[in-house]
Amino acid sequence: MTTDAIKRRRMPQVLIENKISFAGAESEVSIYDTYESASRVRLDAGELLFCGMVTGKKIMHSVDMSGNDQSQIFLPHESFVMAPGGVVEIDFPEASIDNPTTCLTVEISKEKVSHISERLSDTLPMLESANQWQFGTPVLHTHHSTETQRLLNRLVKLFTENHPDRDMMIDLNISELIIRMLRNNTRDFLLTYCSTDPEANSLIAALDWINSTLSQPLEIDQLCRHSGMSRSRLYVEFKEKIGCSPVEFQQQLRLKRAAERIKNGEVITAVCFDLGFNDPSHFCRRFKNFFGCTASEYKLRAEGKKTG
Repeated sequence: MTTDAIKRRRMPQVLIENKISFAGAESEVSIYDTYESASRVRLDAGELLFCGMVTGKKIMHSVDMSGNDQSQIFLPHESFVMAPGGVVEIDFPEASIDNPTTCLTVEISKEKVSHISERLSDTLPMLESANQWQFGTPVLHTHHSTETQRLLNRLVKLFTENHPDRDMMIDLNISELIIRMLRNNTRDFLLTYCSTDPEANSLIAALDWINSTLSQPLEIDQLCRHSGMSRSRLYVEFKEKIGCSPVEFQQQLRLKRAAERIKNGEVITAVCFDLGFNDPSHFCRRFKNFFGCTASEYKLRAEGKKTG
């Protein structure tokens, strides 16, 4: 199916959650467009559901494991993951016929997720504990990275093609998406574990050191001594369990910390220098590549959340 054909199919048949879908063997990609404001629109997840915001604004209402009501705002370049059997209700406060709210979803079978989890268990020994959200927590709010956006774009293209290797290529890309979700969740779990037991093992010690010294240049030799690992072992551990080098991991943590402080109203330039970025232009490039918008746009978006 061509891009023009997709556009024709996306012409609204209904104004709220107009849906087109492309089915694969163990997954399904759908594009949802909403053309008028609405509230408390129900969404059920039959399988693991990854949802990436494209345009507009959604407010998600869910109930957590303790039975408490939760509301979260979702904007472009953010994603949420719903566990199988999860239920949410959605508000579309800004949707209109000229500016629809658009979301891309990827539904993945439980068997596929379990298979990838098992294959990752050797390199991510804490996966079982870190991955409990899969079949328990209703909604996981996560940053929608530039790499994930590229992956979603590839999936949409693959689902609409009649390529002879279409099914195999879709399977590979779905596997990559699951790995990204699991690894991202495991990172968060490991960082949380750092604060409670920073000396639990060598990797935890290394992560704790990086997390507690974000404003300082990362000295690899010093990190090795602190964690009790050789340089080669350190890089192997980070590649296998974190998915990037120690320096890149520090940069990602710095950017996330910067975003938190910018969201709280701090001056962008001050945050940049305080977190060890010596060049504001470099900081701006890294921030836009990671979050999909400039730091100034992110600040305006955060202010919109507070007033929205």
